[in-house]
Amino acid sequence: MDATVPSIDDRRATLEARHPAWRPRTLDALLDDAAREFPDRPLVITDEHTVTYAQARDWAWRLADGLTALGVRPGDHVGLLMANHVEFAPLKFAIARAGAVAIPFNFLYRQDELAFVLRQSRCRVLITMARFAGLDQAAMLDAIAPGWERGPTAELPDLERVVLLDGTGRGEVLTVAGLERLGAEQPTDHGPLRRPQDIGDILYTSGTTGSPKGVMVTHDAVQRTGYASALTRAFEDARRILFSLPCYHMFGYVEGLIATMFVGGAIVPRTAFDPADHYAAIARHRATEVLCVPTMTIALLEHPDRRTTDLSSVFALLSGAAPGPAWLWERCAQELGITEITTGYGMTECGGAMTMTLPEDPTERHTTTVGRPKRAGVAGIADAGGDLCAYATVDPLDGTRRPDGEEGELISTGPTHMRGFWDEPGLTAGALRDGWVHSGDLGRVDPDGYLVLTGRTKELYKSGGELVMPKEVEELVATVAGVSQVYAVGVPDERWGEVGCAWVVPEPGVAVDVDAVLALCRERLARFKVPKHVLLVDAADLPTTPTGKVQKFKLVERAAQRLAAAAP
Repeated sequence: MDATVPSIDDRRATLEARHPAWRPRTLDALLDDAAREFPDRPLVITDEHTVTYAQARDWAWRLADGLTALGVRPGDHVGLLMANHVEFAPLKFAIARAGAVAIPFNFLYRQDELAFVLRQSRCRVLITMARFAGLDQAAMLDAIAPGWERGPTAELPDLERVVLLDGTGRGEVLTVAGLERLGAEQPTDHGPLRRPQDIGDILYTSGTTGSPKGVMVTHDAVQRTGYASALTRAFEDARRILFSLPCYHMFGYVEGLIATMFVGGAIVPRTAFDPADHYAAIARHRATEVLCVPTMTIALLEHPDRRTTDLSSVFALLSGAAPGPAWLWERCAQELGITEITTGYGMTECGGAMTMTLPEDPTERHTTTVGRPKRAGVAGIADAGGDLCAYATVDPLDGTRRPDGEEGELISTGPTHMRGFWDEPGLTAGALRDGWVHSGDLGRVDPDGYLVLTGRTKELYKSGGELVMPKEVEELVATVAGVSQVYAVGVPDERWGEVGCAWVVPEPGVAVDVDAVLALCRERLARFKVPKHVLLVDAADLPTTPTGKVQKFKLVERAAQRLAAAAP
């Protein structure tokens, strides 16, 4: 780490002195304030463009005027189907400035998925790329709603206008540049169109257990989460955060863009993950922190450019989506010069990452826990010592509160938690009860406040009438030589109802002995917990969300298909 970077304690003290009281604001007001304080500092840095805070504000306000000229009114839904392009940030703040609700969509959706969220969200305007990553978004719209260029269709009756990032092959459709020109020609004195407690975003869940759900969060909520992250991770002034994780997701949006704005920092967004590109961008743009999931971190460590790249600027790493082993963090320190590691846990329904380890925590904390509630200071819960939220556990079957320290379903409450799922009152009632969000995750809260995850309620399965916790199986199989990752799921079985199936990812170049896996399970586990099937899979073939989370429901489907094909 650069010797000029202040200590962790000094950085936190400086940040708290800069924000002595919490001032609820709308998202556009956040950009306005930051542009006044840091007008000439960069906010978004790409290889082709550097956009300062003042430039981002002016750009966003022209785009907002363009949206108003299109007829967007306060409370309207505006979809944003956009990769981590330089336009994302100004468009995001423009939607807030126009008083609309932003709905950032997963830009890797296939046609059926895109059709579902467009219908369910009831967007009035959609801002989208024409093509990206081998996908043709404009062609998908042709198939979903023929005639979308001319206005509402029978298939998407709420969608009045589509704006393309570029007009490739669609000359009659307004482009983002055209939207900006429209705003410049028809400037509007917006005034305060929304309040901090109004819904600012509808963020769709990643779909690890089924269809995505639209989570409604307020302008104020995402800012509290971002500030708490900056305080917990002890941001230095002008921190630069590099990531390829998508900005439509809480990870890139809140942990990157919103968080760094509290110290006048910048994001260095990449449109795709590539280790060589990450190394080049770190050196070129002097990034100080990288956001990753463990699979990305491993790929960085395995790439030869780590030996030849100037990594002197970067000293911090935030890892999410899945736990990482101790050896991973040790290699990050030894080979990448990472001196401050943070891991976290959360869900879109709670406002993103709610817990984090501290950069000063020992390695054991990062490997055995998912951290404690973020430090939020003035943005947190006064009765909880300034923590961002509070956690407890309940019985996963009947919902009764468990004593402190006992395992159960994790529930949490706090000022950043969702208002509910868009247009899903039944699902909202099941997930949000008496102000507490029920996570579906199993775990415990240790006496020191750190959380330990033990599984997911939706991943539990019954074999012969007995309940099996996949995490217990996974932790045991992970000790077998040559096993890199393991995911246990329940699959249908005529005799037992369900039986266990362990998907095993071997370490590169290593052959895993399936018989050894089963022998260890028979030795250490009760009979009903022993997986009946062990299937090998390459890491690249695991079904994951764009943020790196393994979709276990798809592993169940694949296992059933493979086992059926192998049956005599």
